[in-house]
Amino acid sequence: MPTTDRSGTVEPFRLAWPLTIREAWTQASSYLSGSGVEDGAHHAELLLRHVLNWDRAVYLLHLPDTFPEHGASAYEEAVQRRSTGEPTQYIMGEAYFYGRRFAVSSSVLIPRPETELLVEAVLEEADRIWPLRESAITAADIGTGSGAIACTLAAERPEWKLIGVDLSPDALRVAQSNAWALRIAESIEWLEGDLLCPLEGRSIDILVSNPPYIPEADMEGLQREVRDFEPHLALVGGQDGLDPYRRMIGMMNEWERLPSILAFELGQGQAQDVARLIKEQGSWPHIRIVKDLAGIDRHVLGMRD
Repeated sequence: MPTTDRSGTVEPFRLAWPLTIREAWTQASSYLSGSGVEDGAHHAELLLRHVLNWDRAVYLLHLPDTFPEHGASAYEEAVQRRSTGEPTQYIMGEAYFYGRRFAVSSSVLIPRPETELLVEAVLEEADRIWPLRESAITAADIGTGSGAIACTLAAERPEWKLIGVDLSPDALRVAQSNAWALRIAESIEWLEGDLLCPLEGRSIDILVSNPPYIPEADMEGLQREVRDFEPHLALVGGQDGLDPYRRMIGMMNEWERLPSILAFELGQGQAQDVARLIKEQGSWPHIRIVKDLAGIDRHVLGMRD
């Protein structure tokens, strides 16, 4: 675990030589755990494999081998950064979503496993409404960030037209790079702007969004990995966290043709409020609430046949 010098300053992470791969992992695990990183052993392994460019099978095979000196400084730097709370995904520059690799940076939220359930729910409802897989379907992902939702929908339904919207030009650059890497760039149009503003005059069949939903007062209580490193623009949803939902539903009141599917991700305890907002608007008679992997009501969908 971290040690301190005579002034009480925490000393940076340094490997104690000579050592094996296993010993390097053990030293990093102890340092991270002592720095308050939950499951430090797991993150120490991920960073080690990233630095050495090994998959897990190769890593396990080489645990007894001597740690290569050429990887020492990179591993020390990576572990040091993680000890401050910086997410492993940002250090590695990547995260996986729906089985696909996405580049991530501090300009975008890290894709979460629970959002995969939102994608699955959208695909299920779309197959129910359009069983023949019609090619004219247009889906818009609002607050696209890394492009995880838009790119996944485009990859899973190549016949669809996708639109990704974000207020941040830096986020859109990340999303575009992911679309190119996944070879689906031609299926997605990227628009810069606030929520639904760039969609004025467009005909949208499916509108999906994982917007900022953290209440302002709750920010200080978040994990340091989120509070100190992920973009606040993509986190804070106003005083009660519901501002983006109110605004999007209100903006759609001006549309001549409404989406057949409206799908939102939301925070803990917000499902009934968002469902009520959709129900009060009156255009989506069928409301579906989807629980996440922890059993929390995490997604609300509104459908009209």
